[in-house]
Amino acid sequence: MKEAKDMVNIVQRLLLDGHRFDIPESVNLILEPGICSKDDEIDSNCVVRARGLPWQSSDQDIAKFFRGLNVAKGGVALCLSPQGRRNGEALVRFVSQEHRDMALKRHKHHIGSRYIEVYRASGDDFLSVAGGSNCEAQAFLSRGAAVIVRMRGLPYDCTAKQVLEFFASGENSCNVLDGNDGVLFVKKSDGRATGDAFVLFANETDAPKALSKHRESIGSRYIELFRSTTAEVQQVLNRTLDPKVYETPAPILPPIHPVPLLPQHIITSGTRKDCIRLRGLPYEAQVEHILDFLGDYAKNIVFQGVHMVYNAQGQPSGEAFIQMDSEQSAFITAQQKHHRYMIFGKKQRYIEVFQCSGEDMNLVLTGGIPAPVSPAKAAPALLSPGGNIIPTAFHPGPNFPGYAPVQIAATPLGPRQFLPHQIFYWPYPSPPVSPTNYYPTMPPPGALPPQQPQQPLIPPECVGLPPMAAIPTMDARLMSDGLQRSEHEKSRQNFPQNQYVELII
Repeated sequence: MKEAKDMVNIVQRLLLDGHRFDIPESVNLILEPGICSKDDEIDSNCVVRARGLPWQSSDQDIAKFFRGLNVAKGGVALCLSPQGRRNGEALVRFVSQEHRDMALKRHKHHIGSRYIEVYRASGDDFLSVAGGSNCEAQAFLSRGAAVIVRMRGLPYDCTAKQVLEFFASGENSCNVLDGNDGVLFVKKSDGRATGDAFVLFANETDAPKALSKHRESIGSRYIELFRSTTAEVQQVLNRTLDPKVYETPAPILPPIHPVPLLPQHIITSGTRKDCIRLRGLPYEAQVEHILDFLGDYAKNIVFQGVHMVYNAQGQPSGEAFIQMDSEQSAFITAQQKHHRYMIFGKKQRYIEVFQCSGEDMNLVLTGGIPAPVSPAKAAPALLSPGGNIIPTAFHPGPNFPGYAPVQIAATPLGPRQFLPHQIFYWPYPSPPVSPTNYYPTMPPPGALPPQQPQQPLIPPECVGLPPMAAIPTMDARLMSDGLQRSEHEKSRQNFPQNQYVELII
């Protein structure tokens, strides 16, 4: 009401000053559906890219974010990831450059609790997402439906009749537009079903009724329902019919050379939730910035307990894992710091903080492969089984004395003798290179040609041993006499450095 009164006062003042409203401009309240072809010409001065959208946002939600500006028919194109899921981005096409320029001023405005980034984009960007050349999709979308719903998780042998019965049953029943012709099943290029389908409805009032059946079942499978767009229909069909165009090339990674063994630093494991995971960090953030962000809670971090995560190209991923001294410390830290802001220069980013276990951390770092468990006892190991020095382009130098990259060696996983993804771990404090790199699975033993033996690297604090013949691996762990494993698990960080030793041959 206050905004309406303010607008009336503004209009009255303009009239008093002699202004005449000769060319009234209408503003669309509802986004109109439309079809875009790859042959269309799109003005690059009318397109923006919105980033950071909630994954469940529909085209109508995005149009509401730009309310007061006229979006072209079918002008919202939701972007999909290589896996076919929404990635939080959308391309929006406006009717004129003037409206596009006003849309750019909504940079960092909010949808709910999320701020949305708005950037310029090109017409080619919009066509790559929303443009289609599939005749079946064009005929399907030209039926004049007001609502499109995407179904996911369908049985592979599902028929259009089952889909019609699915929406017609129950309390919130609704009718599909044009019967069987209002259902479009998504198929692969070889004709096999994908478990996805798009369904048309005639009226906007059918949308809540249809979406209320989310997670109801057809046969033994529950079905996921999402509101969709014409651009998403074309994008999904384009990918399924020509998947090679949308495949992301695998990164080229350097080979790994075997080198001598060194003792490995303590790293957590097990199901105790004594770790926290930070997401959304600025790419320029270092360990000291994380400590400043945690404030007084940083005193509960164990020695060498901050692990920055980098991708395979050595670029920051915006994530970090931190080992705390207890589950209670991890819980309180996650509770108090979740969605708090980190100030970094002129940037202000809210950080997601989750409580997790050491096993969760290792699963992420090793690409989803669980750590091996001893057959005798299912209790988690206290120490890693040793590691290798890995040559790297980074030299610690005077800023990081005594630190060197350590590779966590993988333990054989049974008679198949294959190894999980190897990871590279930098002890705290993290240097300005990747502490966690992902490399493809190593081949089984014997598949590689024999390597020439290398001269062992013996640290100054170790005593040199005479050359020995090859013997089986032995893992020896020395603890104080009379100390039970469970007690040691709780208090190991308080031991002097030389009272807890791991020997690996």
